[in-house]
Amino acid sequence: MDAPTTTSADNGTSGGGGGWFTPRKNPTTAPDSEAGTADRPAEGRRPAAIRPVGRPGAAPETPADDAPAPPDGASTGASNHEREAPESIPRSAPPAAQHAPSPAVSSLATVTSPGPVPTALTPTPFASTVAPPPTAAAEEQVPAQRPAPVPPAEEPTPASAAAGSPDAVLIRRTMAEVAPVSDKVTSYFYALLFVRHPDLRSLFPAAMDTQRDRLLRALLTAAEHIDNKDVLVDYLQNLGRGHRKYGTRAEHYPAVGECLIGALSKYAAGIWNPEMEAAWVRAYTTISQVMIDAAAADELRAPAWWYAEIVAHDMRTPDVAVVTVRPDQPYPFLAGQYTSLETPWWPRIWRHYSFASAPRSDGLLSFHVKAVPAGWVSNALVHRARPGDIIRLGPPAGSMTVDHTTDSGLLCVGGGTGIAPIKALVEDVAEHGERRSVEVFYGARTDHDLYDIDTMLRLQQSHPWLAVRAIIDQQAHQQLPDAVRAYGPWNEFDAYLSGPPGMIRSGVNALRDSGIPSDRIRHDSVEELVAAGS
Repeated sequence: MDAPTTTSADNGTSGGGGGWFTPRKNPTTAPDSEAGTADRPAEGRRPAAIRPVGRPGAAPETPADDAPAPPDGASTGASNHEREAPESIPRSAPPAAQHAPSPAVSSLATVTSPGPVPTALTPTPFASTVAPPPTAAAEEQVPAQRPAPVPPAEEPTPASAAAGSPDAVLIRRTMAEVAPVSDKVTSYFYALLFVRHPDLRSLFPAAMDTQRDRLLRALLTAAEHIDNKDVLVDYLQNLGRGHRKYGTRAEHYPAVGECLIGALSKYAAGIWNPEMEAAWVRAYTTISQVMIDAAAADELRAPAWWYAEIVAHDMRTPDVAVVTVRPDQPYPFLAGQYTSLETPWWPRIWRHYSFASAPRSDGLLSFHVKAVPAGWVSNALVHRARPGDIIRLGPPAGSMTVDHTTDSGLLCVGGGTGIAPIKALVEDVAEHGERRSVEVFYGARTDHDLYDIDTMLRLQQSHPWLAVRAIIDQQAHQQLPDAVRAYGPWNEFDAYLSGPPGMIRSGVNALRDSGIPSDRIRHDSVEELVAAGS
């Protein structure tokens, strides 16, 4: 999710932006308008200085108690590589490419503290979108890594909650207050958003069950990192760039901030005061400007999305397919990264899949897809997609990439379709001509699930520095992380994990026990941090 930023952020006090939450750069396009329904409990107190986007001076409609909730759909489940857009805050990792910071980034150092991440705005309908113009710079663009996310933090103690900047303390107090009623806060936020700004409803998927969960999880995670400027800025820049594919524009951010504070003030009424509101305004204003800056800079060098034609569809098992696509424009990425993907059958529903190979000379991209129960996108890709179908790709993201400045060994652990990015990492090492030791553990429940073992064994035969071990749960009578620990120690290795969230969580613990420092363990988002999607 990768470009330098250009314009600066405002802290909400200078007046240069025309008011709290108001970005200085107005977008030039308008989204499709579609009024939506909303949950309408009694409205919380609105920040007096904030006005609805596009309707200055007018008092918008207030949610009523008897209005229906935003439409929900069936639960979609999740698998290891069909995922909701990661909203968790990552820890720092060595970047693949450095970009110049914008004044907005620098301003975070002077603002009391950054605040929580604004809610994601989901994509416009597939059928109504217009292909972005070819971008010449895309041919030279090399995406930056996104640092690996940290596991969920433990419940904060009173001492830890009190630590940090004054704004951070106030924001964490708010989060602690609303945590027991987080579902109500999220529902009310969307009620306010869709009643006050019905034109934004068309940006969201019809089924809001997963989307509703993502907001509070993102806020809670952001609150844990509120004073960590380096990590938070990198995360927000990636998020701002990634939101381009949803059709998110600069003018949407004030509406989101206004409704967010409205929801928080209602459900934290017992502790809410002007100082707390000001802390949230400062935090959200600065954070949203970082995202706006990143999106504006990325617009100059890359499209918001790529169209891609499916050119091959290889069924490896009854529920696993290898899907190969040809993008309509050059698609730069790094081995080990992933992208978001939208199908024509489920518009506005994006899921994440890892690239199953290093960049190829022919420009083709491959993904390993497992159909999961109730998985809308995964079942469409496995059972419905055929060569000739057109899908959309978002920008590349992820930090699970090889650091070629060191000769440390690589310990690669892949479970299920998590073997896809592991295979890409092996190919990347081979293409760089390195002879560093690479140890691959390929985990599966049964022999049948080792659908790509032949490919991995062929790579092992071609490269003497590569060792591949298949760990089958039913035969080994132990979980993959336990088997990896048994083959240690691994303290001289850099570790890479890819697979189901439970495997990643236990794998991180096992590798730490084996002596690998946390900053040398790389993986992508752990799904427990965000709402599961499929």
